[in-house]
Amino acid sequence: MKYVIIGNSAAAVGCIEGIRQEDTKGSITVIASEPYHTYSRPLISYLLYGKTDEQRMKYRPDSFYKEKKCTAMLGRTAEKVNAEAKKVILDNGEEIPYDKLLIAAGSAPFIPPMNGLEKVEKRFTFLSLDDAKALEKAISADSRVLIIGAGLIGLKCAEGICDRVKQITVVDLADRILPSILDEEGSGIVQEHIEKKGIRFFLNDSAAELTDGRVVLKSGTELDFDVLVVAVGVRPNISLAAEAGAETGRGIVTNKKCETTLPDIYAAGDCAQSHDITTGQDRVLALLPNAYMQGECAGINMAGGDKRYDKAIPMNAIGFFGLHIITAGTYDGEVYTVKKGHSYKKLFTKDNRLMGYILIGDIQRAGIYTSLIREKTPLDSIDFDLIREKPQLMAFSRKERSRVLANR
Repeated sequence: MKYVIIGNSAAAVGCIEGIRQEDTKGSITVIASEPYHTYSRPLISYLLYGKTDEQRMKYRPDSFYKEKKCTAMLGRTAEKVNAEAKKVILDNGEEIPYDKLLIAAGSAPFIPPMNGLEKVEKRFTFLSLDDAKALEKAISADSRVLIIGAGLIGLKCAEGICDRVKQITVVDLADRILPSILDEEGSGIVQEHIEKKGIRFFLNDSAAELTDGRVVLKSGTELDFDVLVVAVGVRPNISLAAEAGAETGRGIVTNKKCETTLPDIYAAGDCAQSHDITTGQDRVLALLPNAYMQGECAGINMAGGDKRYDKAIPMNAIGFFGLHIITAGTYDGEVYTVKKGHSYKKLFTKDNRLMGYILIGDIQRAGIYTSLIREKTPLDSIDFDLIREKPQLMAFSRKERSRVLANR
């Protein structure tokens, strides 16, 4: 059996390990545009921050490909998938045949149209190791950095370079930071914490005109800068699948076995859609743990096993300057809120279920809340009054305790 994987991040690793659970002999070929050993993308900010190095960023040990009997074609780009001939065509014209194919092509930075962007010499995105290396070369202790985007990517970039530059200014069209994962009150807590590091925010605003060294915002505010980072968001890399004839939406459409609509072609990770059990919608859930689980599911099924990826939920675990944040699920239903200083908890319940939560500061035992969401646990079957105050396993029956521990 010939297995081919396009991509080399969490979903690809999950797929390799999934395949090897079922098939120890089939050949596995990994094709990836980046020349690096598999690494954890969320750590690129910590590389600049000095909290890690390239060796420790590796998602698996140096021996991984050899131990899993993989051929790693790194620094090579898959240009086309011929679904009828069952071949992947590379950038040099080489054709790689497959019996089963996983597309785990990830996502790419989204750069919105901005007047004068082409005039800015030192402009960067912040998604890959190469992005981090390029930015590192461009900054100095005297640099004034302008970041467009106050989401996860933009703020992690700000954290990574904070102690290495003179000034950081963040601009975002939204009325608050981290608008995709935090409510207004939670955003305010985190923003106040980040501002203590000297980082400035201009929210409800956007770049109207850029020149090399200056931006005029729509509000009329003018800001000087030396380096620009565009961190507005990402777009799933769906073109390979779409051009091959697979059904796509915002991401590649897959079923619970991670199969696409094309025979013997699977998709996983940031380029693929998942079924969000908290909303009942199919959408892209660009999260590393989900990418791994989706990839593992695909790998097991590619190798003849039987696995379902059917407990996907949106979830984020992140921190800024020592303040930790975990969010999960959907923010729908009755609200329970506790706020103590920089500690903030918000739980959302509906139809006898926990639908979602926001935790800032004290994130201990967040896995219990996550398990309640994933397993759709009826709240009247546990002591939820106790759990919402202080999540602990003693609030579960012995049978439930075993199940929760197994799914954390």
